[in-house]
Amino acid sequence: MPVPRLSIGVPVYNGQDFLRQALDSLVQQDYADFELIISDNASTDSTEKMCREYAAKDDRIRYYRNAVNIGASGNYNRVFELARGEFFKWAAHDDVHLPGCLKRCMEVFDRAPANVALVAPASEIIDEHGKATAIPVECLDTRQARPHERLGLILERVYWAPAQFGVYRSETLRKTRLIDSFFASDNVLLAEIAMLGEIWEIPDVLFQRRFHPGVSTQVNKNWRQHQVWFDPSQKGFKRYIPPQMRLGIEFLQSIGRMGLPIRDRFLCTKAVFCVWYPRQWRRFSAESRNRMAIRTRIRKVFARTTE
Repeated sequence: MPVPRLSIGVPVYNGQDFLRQALDSLVQQDYADFELIISDNASTDSTEKMCREYAAKDDRIRYYRNAVNIGASGNYNRVFELARGEFFKWAAHDDVHLPGCLKRCMEVFDRAPANVALVAPASEIIDEHGKATAIPVECLDTRQARPHERLGLILERVYWAPAQFGVYRSETLRKTRLIDSFFASDNVLLAEIAMLGEIWEIPDVLFQRRFHPGVSTQVNKNWRQHQVWFDPSQKGFKRYIPPQMRLGIEFLQSIGRMGLPIRDRFLCTKAVFCVWYPRQWRRFSAESRNRMAIRTRIRKVFARTTE
């Protein structure tokens, strides 16, 4: 059996509400040289039945089911471990790939230099009904020559991180830690990719990221729940590190493991302290001002009601 050029990994857990639309948007693409790897994380709804139905109809689809839930990060990494293609992309069970998405990404790689590590289309956010929202999505096109310049742009702009669902060179992706077992580890993945090579973004909107009440950031209400969602073995973990501080530490650790020359490591470290931490301080200050304003309004209302 010939090895496909592109591998697509679909990690899923209880995805029956949106899975059919997500799979249809992939199998109906006009680019056909791919394998589609589904890893079912011990779903308890009709996900298994749906996946087996698609696998029976399309020999490009390989379906695997985990005996137990291994967590989101484990399942995301499992589909990459099973991949055979020169190129790889993740596809979430609730997102939509618009017509031409795969073909355009692969055409860009055909003419791109070898240092381009990731090609992603522009994206938009849709709701649970598939309606496009007015939520802005950041552009993470990083064509700068130096690793610290590309990293700085990621640290400055990353928010929704839809670029993580673009197409990677598998060879480059293997040099990263993939999706790690902590909240927003996709930000760290994109930072590592940016240090290893360029990220090119196609200006046309060809990908729809779905934001709905069932996404992990809505279902998991606190950091402990998020940790267990990423990695069930961390259940009962009690030590608290604020997520944004944790990310700063992880960015610094990534710089050390990328094998960069000393000067580039120094400049990347400087980028974390000069871009990421000031950004988080501004965010913290704005949130503090908002909280103070709300408290002031509450006090005024309370004062009026007690006069």
